[in-house]
Amino acid sequence: MTYLTFSWGVIAQGNSGLQIARLKYGGGGDWYANKTSLPNLIRFCNQNLHMNLNQEEGIAEPGSVELFQFPFVHMTGHGNVVFSQDEVQNLRKYLLGGGFLHIDDNYGMDKFIRREMKKVFPELDFVELPFSHSVYNQKYRFNKGLPKVHQHDGKPSQGFGLIFQGRLLCFYSFECDLGNGWEDQSVYNDPEIVRQQALQMGANLLSFALSKSY
Repeated sequence: MTYLTFSWGVIAQGNSGLQIARLKYGGGGDWYANKTSLPNLIRFCNQNLHMNLNQEEGIAEPGSVELFQFPFVHMTGHGNVVFSQDEVQNLRKYLLGGGFLHIDDNYGMDKFIRREMKKVFPELDFVELPFSHSVYNQKYRFNKGLPKVHQHDGKPSQGFGLIFQGRLLCFYSFECDLGNGWEDQSVYNDPEIVRQQALQMGANLLSFALSKSY
């Protein structure tokens, strides 16, 4: 195992390249939802953006030292989320140090994630990002913001961010089901164009996060 040193810590890198992770949180929510989502996104980014990402996703707990091995952490689920005080402090340190968190509401997570992230950053509020923001304008352009993968309540997709001293350190996709769009086509039988839009937006997020991590 070799290591790359970033401004915010040390990233483990083997022969398979940088590794991204899923956040394993407490509270009873299904942090493990969307089994095929991250592997498919990784494959898409390696093939279309020529990234060198490890093909296997990592698993990171918010209070663990292992969290700092991953430049990009994805969080999803449908239910409750609870961060302990130690996890709050560790997650704040990770994000202020250069890490990036993508939260994807898989439906029913909103009130819990807003409460818990307020513990992490009591001085910040989620703000809706304009469509001109860089996350929507990497290799793929999303002039109308996040694609709509699943309808649920029929509300428009929204992309929110936590911004600290001008830096976007957490992106929250709401009413979108972005991670569902990354799943194998057979899981939800979504039209292929919808899956491609979801994967492209996910690729934008990864591209943005990794470019800001060095």
